[in-house]
Amino acid sequence: MSANGDPAQLPFELPHEAALGRDDFLVGDSNRAAFELVVSWPNWPSAYALIAGPVGAGKSHLVSIWRECSQASVVAASDLGRIDIAALARSGPVALEDAHQNGLNQTALFHLMNATREAGHSMLLTSRTWPASWNLDLPDLASRLRLATPVEVREPDDDLLRRVLVKLFADRQLPVEATVIDFLVVRMERSLEAANRIVADLDRAALAARKKINRKIAAEVLSALE
Repeated sequence: MSANGDPAQLPFELPHEAALGRDDFLVGDSNRAAFELVVSWPNWPSAYALIAGPVGAGKSHLVSIWRECSQASVVAASDLGRIDIAALARSGPVALEDAHQNGLNQTALFHLMNATREAGHSMLLTSRTWPASWNLDLPDLASRLRLATPVEVREPDDDLLRRVLVKLFADRQLPVEATVIDFLVVRMERSLEAANRIVADLDRAALAARKKINRKIAAEVLSALE
């Protein structure tokens, strides 16, 4: 029971799937080059493209957009040693996520890049870092990766982060004043992943408090995340 004798509001998680379509991607200076490369397919300058950027910069969303327009298969780099490379390459374009991870099967990636190009298909790779930091010991793979069109996504700037928060709140039909969004933008971690987490936490906190989202609730959520 609450202090006034009313039953306490128990927050519960409603299903909420992230919208990952092309129209849901907010373009700013930090991601414009990567977005334009993805949507320019199949008119790429190379059979391969490589998008590099930090966690939460929107790489997976870009992969989703490319899969939608190219019908590509999407695989994690950690699964390379457990898949049929030839069959995957024959099936169509391929997106390989998180190529930076330790334990990368370099031989399998080399064969996949070759087989995909020989089949006349494109390949999109994503990574948090550039191949120079992958500790590659297979010179032929390093040579193939140099053929990829490189494009970087950076952490969102204030303008993009503000637009992302507005959209995320609108997706959940949560009314939030501009002053609260400004308060969040200058204090939160600068990533799209953090924006999603903060909006979800604010949704739960406001429901539990039975109040609209305000600066006090926003400050409490940010403090809890820290």
